[in-house]
Amino acid sequence: MRKIVTIVLLVGGVVATALAQEPYKILFWNLENLFDTVDDPNIRDEEFTPKGAKAWDEARYQLKLEHIARVLTDVAASDQIYPAVIGFAEVENRTVLEDMTALQDLAQHAYRIVHYDSPDPRGIDVALIYRPDQFQFEGSCAVKADVPQLPKFRTRDILTVWGTINAEPFYFMVAHWPSRRGGKEASELKRMALGRQMRRLADSVRLQNPQTKIVAMGDFNDDPIDSSMEEALGAKGDIKRVAVGDLFNPYYELLRAGMGTLAYEGVWNLFDNVVVSENLITSTQGGLKLQKPAGSPYYGAIFCPDYLIQYTGRYRGYPLRTYEEDAFLAGFSDHLPVYIYLAK
Repeated sequence: MRKIVTIVLLVGGVVATALAQEPYKILFWNLENLFDTVDDPNIRDEEFTPKGAKAWDEARYQLKLEHIARVLTDVAASDQIYPAVIGFAEVENRTVLEDMTALQDLAQHAYRIVHYDSPDPRGIDVALIYRPDQFQFEGSCAVKADVPQLPKFRTRDILTVWGTINAEPFYFMVAHWPSRRGGKEASELKRMALGRQMRRLADSVRLQNPQTKIVAMGDFNDDPIDSSMEEALGAKGDIKRVAVGDLFNPYYELLRAGMGTLAYEGVWNLFDNVVVSENLITSTQGGLKLQKPAGSPYYGAIFCPDYLIQYTGRYRGYPLRTYEEDAFLAGFSDHLPVYIYLAK
């Protein structure tokens, strides 16, 4: 476990000195049940209310928001670069995003919000926030997740957002694929379906404009080596095998090195990934490209300071979560944040 923390901290260390000028940071984080305290009759959020099983009150909600702001601020501390674009999973609604971005540390960057309510029965959605001084927003759309074998299945939408960074066209996808509930193999067809769907979206965008740079990020509930990622989404882990029109997964090599973003039954997984299109690797004529953080052999980074790890109890050595069942741990999330750098 200490190996994971130490190596990941090296990945998240001082960066600015080795990067090209004007780097942009792209981050994704599963926030683990960021609910407000109000009972919404249209979703199953009763446990996250003051009278619910988790006694989720205003004080706990505000602490959670402050924890999130602290992490995002600390991610920027090493190089003074607040992320240009941040994708989130497990947010209840726009209100929680407004409350988060209004906190002092984040408010100074005037983050704008892109969010749609999804058909997920629990009411947890994906979302994206962005700095308007770095990402010039043009449009967005919530794409309904399509599992052909299960036409009535409801889960989180695929959030798509497009615009420009440094005058270059970008297309972002933020996803939270179906969980492994019922077993990895039994639930795999759902994640395979969403992988194929996101690949079709990426291919259609590149067909219209091959110059568009694509970033697909999310909690995929599968590792980079799983079929949904390698075959359905087609995200290659070996940068030498990436051809024109392909997708590249910077987190493949981190997984092989024993790193992860969440743990279950004593095993680390790396479900949280930021995948990029081939033209963010091979870009020429001064365009933005994927960069390695200083001192790291990897293109992807995981943020894991000591305070994000639990050191006692049942989940010792895991990310410090908000709850252990209904017991409040005052933690951050059961997932670690991941991020990449883009620079000329």
